[in-house]
Amino acid sequence: MANVRSSGILLYRFAGDKRGADALEVFIAHMGGPFWSRKDDHAWSIPKGEYDDTEDVFAVAHREFLEEIGVSAPDTEYVRLGDFRQASGKVVTVFAAESDLEVDTVVSNTFPLEWPPRSGRMQEFPEVDDARWVPLDAARIKLVKGQLSALDALVRKIEE
Repeated sequence: MANVRSSGILLYRFAGDKRGADALEVFIAHMGGPFWSRKDDHAWSIPKGEYDDTEDVFAVAHREFLEEIGVSAPDTEYVRLGDFRQASGKVVTVFAAESDLEVDTVVSNTFPLEWPPRSGRMQEFPEVDDARWVPLDAARIKLVKGQLSALDALVRKIEE
């Protein structure tokens, strides 16, 4: 999996009148499927998806946001936060933007999985089963560990 690459969008906003990291909220998604169904800590992700070398990385981030959340990413100014290596070896390119996007219902694409294991029964599960705004401190607990450095990069960017 060392050559697998993903691209995603990390939306952020500020709660109240403050503009610092202590008021920062980020929009993250809970991974779907039976493995993640009863997990919360380190079971959330930046909306993202895989791409190949022929695709535009920024366009992929927008496509994956739509596929995983069910609404288009906001039409606003984005900054490339960087490339972040996951424990699996996958590298995620993250684009960030300030937004006040509200999503009433997450409508994610699905994936097939044999469930229960070795049952011979294929079921469809959503890639994402929830997405919401969370304060930065909560995001540090909820996000998969490989994406925590993207939060650090976001904080550095907003403090510039």
